[in-house]
Amino acid sequence: MRFVNRALLAAALAFPSTMAFSAESDTKNVERPPETLGFVEWVVMQDTSLRLKARLDTGAKTSSLHAVNVEPFEKDGEEWVSFHIPLDDHQDQPTEGELDHEDVILELERPVERTVLIKRKGAPSQKRYVVMMDFCIAGTTHTTQFSLTDRGKFSYPALLGRRFMRDDNILIDSSDGFIAERECEYISLEELAKKHAENVIEETDSDS
Repeated sequence: MRFVNRALLAAALAFPSTMAFSAESDTKNVERPPETLGFVEWVVMQDTSLRLKARLDTGAKTSSLHAVNVEPFEKDGEEWVSFHIPLDDHQDQPTEGELDHEDVILELERPVERTVLIKRKGAPSQKRYVVMMDFCIAGTTHTTQFSLTDRGKFSYPALLGRRFMRDDNILIDSSDGFIAERECEYISLEELAKKHAENVIEETDSDS
């Protein structure tokens, strides 16, 4: 039986405007000392406790996150997007053996920050939605823009780009990976499934 978690926490989150985010990023850049990370590190998405390997790529400006079934919709007069994160595509969440990764799919909703048009050689251009998301890396929480795209065929489900590095004063050691001195808290696959099943019940009760 397929287990689908609907992590619909976005409605309760307050997202700053682009100008407010830019000002906040400038302040963080001044206050935060430079930090060196490897070209690959662990990240934990804060609202889902989803643990992923992330490639830190200076060749990309905007970060990206593995997502499928990306669908836009309107909510309170604003553009939102819903998307799925199938855990079977990248089995980074530690498991206690009670569940298989293929049994868990996260469904999320976020307000759209902006859209980008990706030109692809020999293929039609692709429209991607960009959303704001919080994540933890090296024991510290950050906020940045993520474009939503199917990264199922790539080695890393998350990519962190120059916007994140610039805003949070991150330096990259391209010769090594997993060099962060601190870790982010994460939970098992079973705990993640239980947590988001409870969120579904709470969300349903609040809407009734």
